[in-house]
Order: sequence, then structure tokens, then C-alpha cells
Amino acid sequence: MTSLQERLRGLAGADLPGIRRGIEKESLRARPDGGLALTPHPAALGAALTHPNITTDFSESQLELITGVHAGVTSCVDELTQIHQFVYRAIGDELLWVGSMPCVLPADESIPIGRYGASNVGRAKSVYRTGLGHRYGRRMQTISGIHYNWSMPGVSSDDYFALIRNFRRHSFLLLYLFGPRPPSVRASSRARAPT
Repeated sequence: MTSLQERLRGLAGADLPGIRRGIEKESLRARPDGGLALTPHPAALGAALTHPNITTDFSESQLELITGVHAGVTSCVDELTQIHQFVYRAIGDELLWVGSMPCVLPADESIPIGRYGASNVGRAKSVYRTGLGHRYGRRMQTISGIHYNWSMPGVSSDDYFALIRNFRRHSFLLLYLFGPRPPSVRASSRARAPT
């Protein structure tokens, strides 16, 4: 029996159903012509500082949609879908840019930094983003992504760090197998495979 097989058998059956997950999805608000929307965070979405599900990331134009913690994948995706639907109803003719690489961007200094109000916490968040803009450039900060957060009961911090080390050790292979081509190419190459 291999070490991997031993470890898989060692997982308590009750722990796997205990996995909890949540999603944080960033998207740029874009105009219909493909340019970055330079409008303020829409009031209909609530306050970016205090809303539990909808905030901004680096830029005023960069929405971050956040689900709660879920025991099931379906309920997590359903909540993200509902948040998306709410956002689309509130942003008028603007669109959510779904790619991680940004839409058409204006000059660096024209990209609006997130504004969170006059409170100490709100000002601190804006000052932090100003620093990021100086350090890395505002254009770089508009790159958006998805964070898939998960936890499993009975897993220690040491176990999580071991998982990260193993991922990093084998990441070249994972990226080679799953990252070199777009999904549509993978789907079409599977469709042509002999049966």
C-alpha cells in the first residue's frame, strides 16, 4: 500500500462531509464599449465598507462578491448566482468583466481607488490602496480573480501548511495538465477523441 493510499484511508469518513466552503469573486465594472466604468460604487449595492456580500477590492470599479460559508457546493453556487443577479439589476447598463485580465483601462492615475467613507477604518482602507497603487501601479491592481475558501474539521494549521507545501511541490505538473489551454480547446479535443 502506498503512502497516499494510507493517508486517504486515514481520513475520517465523518470529516469529509464536514468541509465548509465560500467564494470571493472579483470583477471589474465595465461600460458597454469595454472600457472601465469610472462611476462610483453604485448606492443600490449598499456601502462597500459594511455590506456582508458586496464590496470593492482595490478600485471603486472592482466589485468583490462574497458568499457565506456553506456545507454544500450547490448552496454556495446558488448564493453566488443570487448575488450576481442582484448586482446586475443594480448596475444599469454596466457589465461585469469576467476575465482576470482587465478590460480597456484608462491612464493609471485615472483608475479610481476604492472609497470607504470618512471613518477611521474607511480612510485606512483607502490609504492602504493608495499605497498599493504607488507600489505596484493601479493597472496591476485591477487584475481580478476568484478565491475559493474551504476548511475541514479536525485539520490543524500544520496539516494545511503541509497541503500547501505539497501543492507547491507539484504545482508545475498541475499547471501543465490543467492550465496550458482554454477550456473550449480541452472540450473540443475530448470531443474528437476516439471512443
